[in-house]
Amino acid sequence: MITDSQKWFLLASLLTMSGLLYILSPVLTPFLIAALLAYLGDPLVDRLETRKCSRVIGVVVVFIVLTLFLALFLLILIPLLEVQVSALIHNIPSYLEWVQVMLIPWLHDELGVNPQQLNVDVLRETLSENWRQAGGLAAILVKTASDSGLLIVAWIGNLLLIPVVAFYLLRDWDVFMGRISEFLPRSIAPVVMDLAKESDAVLASFLRGQVSVMAALGTIYSVGLWMVGLELALLVGMLAGMVSFVPYLGFIVGFGAATIAAVMQYHDLLHLVPILIVFGVGQTMEGMLLTPWLVGDRIGLHPVAVIFSVLVGGQLFGFIGVLIALPVAAIIAVLLRFAHRQYKGSQLYSTGQNLTDTDLSTPNISP
Repeated sequence: MITDSQKWFLLASLLTMSGLLYILSPVLTPFLIAALLAYLGDPLVDRLETRKCSRVIGVVVVFIVLTLFLALFLLILIPLLEVQVSALIHNIPSYLEWVQVMLIPWLHDELGVNPQQLNVDVLRETLSENWRQAGGLAAILVKTASDSGLLIVAWIGNLLLIPVVAFYLLRDWDVFMGRISEFLPRSIAPVVMDLAKESDAVLASFLRGQVSVMAALGTIYSVGLWMVGLELALLVGMLAGMVSFVPYLGFIVGFGAATIAAVMQYHDLLHLVPILIVFGVGQTMEGMLLTPWLVGDRIGLHPVAVIFSVLVGGQLFGFIGVLIALPVAAIIAVLLRFAHRQYKGSQLYSTGQNLTDTDLSTPNISP
């Protein structure tokens, strides 16, 4: 059993770590991303080790494969997204013209909205002028980099730091895990290690599986919207896939963005039917195939808990909080399930089950 002094020590340690996380959150992003990459790559390196490969060579092989895959992905995706974003910005004046010519009169006739309150001429001129001056997405990025020199240098430094930290973490991952287990009091070490294994299984199911689900949904939505003729298919599809880690948020955001894009492109509601079919197929595949196959039901987080965790993490720690919200929530879920099992096996639970009316009038709870 854990003594009261040990409980207070653990609580103080937890509060100290939370305080340090809050204070150091601005500089922790590259380290957390590197730790995530190391965690995701560790099983691959372990498999290479079982085939008589040294740890360092296994890390190098995994790094080369991941780097080539990421570079290929970016070389293909970024130019396509640049074209779509440029097309979106260049079409904004025509979209605004449709809003002023078609939408505003309809709002006035049907809802009684005053057209004078929705004058978009100034907004159209401002957007058009700024975009002509910028010349495109690449020009805007270059201009932003030149205007914020120190910021872009810090960003590049953090970006270069990620693979370095990830390499050393991945190389010594098993050593770190062994050192952590050595610090545990021997009386609680077996329980903590069991909880750690259960947490690892949950995190592996979520992180490795959910990334695959997000990529699959982004591909399904992008291809489906392209097949129905939506000009911004890739942009909308990737956006829907990226936010799909929150249940139903990918469908809501993606369908909302696709609806707006379709209305602006076709100027009618008939084309919303194939878009609804695309997102319906995506949701069906996610619920019946992708999530059960790639993630499973081992994470045990209710959709409301997922949304709450992301919002709380962002509120407390900003972007760092969003990154760690769901992994922390998954670990807390494991601890709560353990506490529930302990409670159901405790004397308090069994005694409470057998209380009679007489017991309720004269309570006598054994220590």
